[in-house]
Amino acid sequence: MPRSQVIERNQALRYTEEVIEGNTVRTQAVVPQIREKEFRRTQIEAVRERSLSMNLRYVLFLTVAAVAVVTICVYYLKLQATSTQLQKKTVSLQTTLKDLKIENDIVYNEIISGIDLERVRETAMEELGMRYPAQSQITYYDAASSDYVKQFEEIPD
Repeated sequence: MPRSQVIERNQALRYTEEVIEGNTVRTQAVVPQIREKEFRRTQIEAVRERSLSMNLRYVLFLTVAAVAVVTICVYYLKLQATSTQLQKKTVSLQTTLKDLKIENDIVYNEIISGIDLERVRETAMEELGMRYPAQSQITYYDAASSDYVKQFEEIPD
């Protein structure tokens, strides 16, 4: 605020030098409010002038800021759209996986229920010439662990 406006403001608010003493004083007299209204008008006009006079730097700054905000918003919306598409694709793939697991279980159960072990034994013995092992062909061994067995050499005939 310029110095002249500060001085005017101080003068507009200053009380008169005239003082009335005694117990009948109700209020002190003040300088008419005309100066204060004039001061306010000049302040308002100064603010209007400042607001209307935008320099090139300010306009460029606002333009760059607006472009940056719009760019960020567009990028954010693209990310939102991509995220939504990926979520939909994930749900679709999960549904497909679930359907394939169910179908796989159904086919597996059909295969297991369709195997006749007695027929397999007959086919192996009659058509392929297989037979049960003789007692001399069976070899027993002790396993240290029941999880797995390591074979270090050939099993004797």
